[in-house]
Amino acid sequence: MKDLIKFVQKAVQTRSYSDEEEDMAILLVNEMKKLQYDEAYIDSTGNVIGRIGSGQTIIHFDGHMDTVEVNDGDLWQQPPFSGYVVDGYLWGRGSVDMKSALCAAIYGAAKARDLGYLDDKTVYVSGTVCEEYCDGVNLKLLYDELKVKPDYCIICEPSGNVITLGHKGKALIRITTHGISAHGSAPEKGKNAVYEMAEIIQRVDKLNQSLSKEGPHGTIVLSDISCVSASLNAVPSSCSIYLDRRLALGETLDQVKNEMNKLIEGKDASWEVGTLIHHSWKGKELYYEPMHDPWMIDKTHPLTQALICSYERVYGSEVNQFDFWDFGTNAIIPVSLGIPTIGFGPGEYKLAHMRDEHCSVDQILKASDIYCQLINEL
Repeated sequence: MKDLIKFVQKAVQTRSYSDEEEDMAILLVNEMKKLQYDEAYIDSTGNVIGRIGSGQTIIHFDGHMDTVEVNDGDLWQQPPFSGYVVDGYLWGRGSVDMKSALCAAIYGAAKARDLGYLDDKTVYVSGTVCEEYCDGVNLKLLYDELKVKPDYCIICEPSGNVITLGHKGKALIRITTHGISAHGSAPEKGKNAVYEMAEIIQRVDKLNQSLSKEGPHGTIVLSDISCVSASLNAVPSSCSIYLDRRLALGETLDQVKNEMNKLIEGKDASWEVGTLIHHSWKGKELYYEPMHDPWMIDKTHPLTQALICSYERVYGSEVNQFDFWDFGTNAIIPVSLGIPTIGFGPGEYKLAHMRDEHCSVDQILKASDIYCQLINEL
């Protein structure tokens, strides 16, 4: 599978920050055509879509093309866009999150075809855009344009080649306090929106403390703060904070809404979902409303059982552990559509977004074989 590793190296060498995925998209389409995919093209959003087969059972593998930026490249042990293989690891930005897995899926699907595993099956492999900002929106637009609803979806985010059954939910919230502007020399004539926010911030900290407990639990963090003031000599008329609330299994978005109401209780304040409006590299509007419940697929589900069997065939050993991501992924869309969804991919996810990102070559190769076997099992 030297060709697969060379392909991953090229992918890492192709910089593809969010909203700058065009070169990466072209690379993926060209490789799919080289592997003789039945279809390989870029959709109107900028996602790459590859199809092999035309059967009734539709299997979808998804990986995002975009990466976070590198601002400390001179401090990396290996150049961040080198794609060097050193001591059994492929180095560079995106090697873990998540070009290795995406390339492995592209090759895994082609291998499944060559081995005759596609009887009455259609396999899609997608390279999606802007996941780092707007997870899930890319797949919603992709499914709408394709007019397809897969029977199974595999999210190829890094999991260290551990079968991952789900992930936490997410709610991004903006709280705004409302004040009255006045000259800085006469603050008593105004109402300071920052002071109004101060107690709310303390409440946020206390809420996070109350959520913390042994085992899986939700979290909340204040990730941004700003105020509006007529000048540096004026009382701020408004103040906003942005909150990142992660939901453990058993927590709900209704619970989060009640928490937000309590945070602003007795204050001249309001809250709203922290909606983001982004644009893909092709100019498509990405409207992202970050309110997602946690999810988990059952270990007894046919998709889980098929992946277990595939893993055991490739590794030659029993599955003895499962994982549950504490971050969000594109899975929120197939899950919301009732599509059985599971996670599996090479790379230690704790290395994602970090300096010296690197991925095990052995995991990449085995992940590709497992994707191939999974197509056969389904």
